[in-house]
Amino acid sequence: MRTAVLSCRPGCGACCIAPSISSPIPGMPGGKPADARCAQLTPENQCRLFGQPERPAVCVSLRPSPDMCGANRDEALATLRHLEQQTRG
Repeated sequence: MRTAVLSCRPGCGACCIAPSISSPIPGMPGGKPADARCAQLTPENQCRLFGQPERPAVCVSLRPSPDMCGANRDEALATLRHLEQQTRG
């Protein structure tokens, strides 16, 4: 089954908040904990590193989809928080 491809929802930023990131990020050399705003997330909730080589691999691997993003930002945050809980070691 093929997953639909979406563009990022303007002003969302859920994928830059909900998941933890263990690799270094510019401005966050130890990565970031779950539910913390990434230092590279603008006040408009846009990634400053999008398309840049400094962007962590986990961020590059996240692809907007109806399953992940839901109908709005709150649904996206809830889904990503649930995934974060499911993948904690």
